[in-house]
Amino acid sequence: MKIAVVGGGSTYTPELIDGFARLRDELPVTEVALVDPDEGRLALIAGMSRRMLARAGQPARVTTWTDVAAGVAGAGAVLLQLRIGGQAARNVDETLPLECGCVGQETTGAGGLAKALRTVPVVLDIAAKVREHAPDAWIVDFTNPVGIVTKALLAEGHRAIGLCNVAIGFQRRFAQRLGVDPGRISLGHVGLNHLTWERAVLLDGVDVLPRLIEEHGDGIAAEIGLPAWVLRHLGVVPSYYLRFFYEHDAVVAEQRAKPSRAAEVKAMEDALLEIYADPAEDTKPELLGKRGGAYYSEAAVALIASLAGDRGDVQVVNTLNNGTLPFLDDDAVIEVPATVGAGGATPLPVPAVEPLFRGLIGNVSAYETLALAAARHGGADRVRDALLAHPLIGQATLAAGLADRLIAANRDYLPWAAR
Repeated sequence: MKIAVVGGGSTYTPELIDGFARLRDELPVTEVALVDPDEGRLALIAGMSRRMLARAGQPARVTTWTDVAAGVAGAGAVLLQLRIGGQAARNVDETLPLECGCVGQETTGAGGLAKALRTVPVVLDIAAKVREHAPDAWIVDFTNPVGIVTKALLAEGHRAIGLCNVAIGFQRRFAQRLGVDPGRISLGHVGLNHLTWERAVLLDGVDVLPRLIEEHGDGIAAEIGLPAWVLRHLGVVPSYYLRFFYEHDAVVAEQRAKPSRAAEVKAMEDALLEIYADPAEDTKPELLGKRGGAYYSEAAVALIASLAGDRGDVQVVNTLNNGTLPFLDDDAVIEVPATVGAGGATPLPVPAVEPLFRGLIGNVSAYETLALAAARHGGADRVRDALLAHPLIGQATLAAGLADRLIAANRDYLPWAAR
């Protein structure tokens, strides 16, 4: 199989290459096509990728492309890992909302909307080229905000599935705490991308979540940045991203007191590029583990292998609701366990969602619908509506002011904003 990675010049690509090398029996890859407009970074990443594959005895060839159509041609799967505007744009996403008293985060709240505005048009253009030059390929979207981007792809009829590492991260950490193989753990994972709760942790089919919270609640709470009493009170494990909702004001205070995550990642990227430039380096550097996206490679390999091999196994993915959560529209994109095979992903039945979680899911899903409309069609009014609908903003004057500032900061990426 040929796999194309659009955004292949990312410093994170060697994590993916490491997965292709380690899991070559699960997913035999013959070619990895790295697609990126930045020729300099592309050359560094490609060199590092070739050395890693050679060291592992994986015979796949690595090719480089600056043209999307040529790079994806003939691929069986196309992975999207884009960052339109780079870390500089991310820094704005994380700092501008703070000036208005709102959480500054690249996927949640105002920052997430700004990223969607920049990203969705580019992704849809790429997907159109995939449809023309690799019509049988599955598009696997790892580009944030995954829920909105996947919704955009599916609305245009593309063969697409969204992927996030939150669920596999919980699975691996829970297994470690329990001292068992991760394959024995499955999750009662429900919600939207970056808005999920683990309502069950099944060990060989038996729910051990109460035991996990009782015995390891303090450690789990520290990992997700929430007080331990919240886990014990709710009886679930929220994702880290729920901290932006449940501890909003404390997070804003913390963010204002330290450099942005974008600044931290930029420093890591500079160091990683130096490592990749060393012709003697052929192993995934330890620093990459601090870059974010842990277990992405394992999740990506498992998903592509299931799509290609029609395995019919269960994985947590982002896909169409289609009645799974009856309080959402059918075309909402949800993040739940699903059976994955050659025909795509079919969500498993989900037990009724409690009102405390259902209300927030419905609110954010409505925001995502409005955010997609703004990203596809532009217009300051649409941007204001999306911000007004978001539960972390939700005030008319605040939404209007933020909309104007976000549009001005991203004008170079929004053709409609120049009119």
